[in-house]
Amino acid sequence: MQIGVGQLTFTFSFPEEGAKDGAQETEGNGSAASVASAAVRSKPERKRKWHSLIDKVYSKRNLESAWQHVAANRGAAGVDGVTIGRFAERAEERLAQLAEDLRRKTYRPQPVRRVNIPKSGGGERPLGIPTVRDRIVQQALMQVLQPIFEAVFNTRSHGFRPERGCATALDVVERALSYGYTHVVDADIQTFFDTVDHEKLLDAVNEEVADGSVLRLIRHILRAGVQLPEAARTEPTELGTPQGGPLSPLLANIYLNRLDWRMMQARYGLVRYADDFVIFTKSESEAAEALRLAQEVLEGELGLKLHPEKTRVVSVDTGFEFLGFHYFRDPKTGVQCKEVRHKSVQRFRDAIRQRTPRLRTQRRVKEKHATLRRLARNKRIGQIIHSVNGFLRGWHWYFKSIRARTPRFEKEGPFAQFDYFVRRRVRMAITGRVGSGWWTVRITNHVLQSLGLLSLAELNMKYQQGQLYAPTRKD
Repeated sequence: MQIGVGQLTFTFSFPEEGAKDGAQETEGNGSAASVASAAVRSKPERKRKWHSLIDKVYSKRNLESAWQHVAANRGAAGVDGVTIGRFAERAEERLAQLAEDLRRKTYRPQPVRRVNIPKSGGGERPLGIPTVRDRIVQQALMQVLQPIFEAVFNTRSHGFRPERGCATALDVVERALSYGYTHVVDADIQTFFDTVDHEKLLDAVNEEVADGSVLRLIRHILRAGVQLPEAARTEPTELGTPQGGPLSPLLANIYLNRLDWRMMQARYGLVRYADDFVIFTKSESEAAEALRLAQEVLEGELGLKLHPEKTRVVSVDTGFEFLGFHYFRDPKTGVQCKEVRHKSVQRFRDAIRQRTPRLRTQRRVKEKHATLRRLARNKRIGQIIHSVNGFLRGWHWYFKSIRARTPRFEKEGPFAQFDYFVRRRVRMAITGRVGSGWWTVRITNHVLQSLGLLSLAELNMKYQQGQLYAPTRKD
């Protein structure tokens, strides 16, 4: 079914009972779909390469559209200190100059600003922040290249693609489990974005794009360098694609497209989201063969490395993790379940803690002052609840399909433990006190609800009743 220029929708086709083949995905093209051609071919048929694309990149219409996307996504300033607001003051003039630089081939991206983001499991994750000007160029380049590569991308890839995302990847996982796949290759590519080979990536781009100006532009972006935190020096980038730019996800999909087609040719049930993927098989031996093929492609051909401790072959009963969920089979009931994985629980707690701070200078509230009327007039409390509610809406929508396993919360529902933590943190932010005390009796759940605090359990009940829809960006 056509959904855009050179784009098709695809379905994940599962075998009937008794079939010996692994999970497949087949092309849906009108009323008839050719299962054989999609399963056998190693890569899509090409009609021609694309030439003369650079003028499409720096066209006024494309740059203005790119600027609108960058402005909507907001984001911090890069190494030049120019913010979205400052760029907007002279946006038309700046875009015209940017177009001229691209046309004359004098444009050079500045180094990305490196910031380190704490990881829930400990340690830090590096993130590169390009300048606003460079983000616009990357977005403009992505808008031109994405339709071209969408026509050759494999259906096994779901990350950062039109009409695809976490929801479609998780839906495939659910259906794979329901069709009796017994083993999973739970894989993790070690420091993927830091180890991408530039030459191999440019070769992959060159398979579809023959415009030398576009290829040189991508090379300049890849080798712009990184300015380290609290340091004046710039570190060169001989490998990798810095996370944080609009172009990085597309380049990642281009680089890993070879893996998608090789696994599909071998008829393995691969589901990939960016650099995170799982492979479904019918037996442990088949899973081991799938893992060997993945290592051959990733390590032997692409120069990447699978994490030795995080990559494993496991049974579906034992459990595996993918995109924030932990899938497992309940040993008591034999029911296939899924819950929020431990790292995602930690991220939830960290996000709530950030939104419910206890100020150092905060005066402890007296019990007689903790009335609903006084609390409702407090602007700080209102801002805290507003911030928490926005996070809860989005978080619930993503994890709405979990099933509780903890006995303490089985009867109350899968979100009870999360609601308990949220309310405890909000009470602490209001009173400046931790633990139990009069505030747990005085500031009841009903009081918090009257102040507007949302409950994940109630959100889930509304969803089950068909009264809740996907939250908007504004929410």
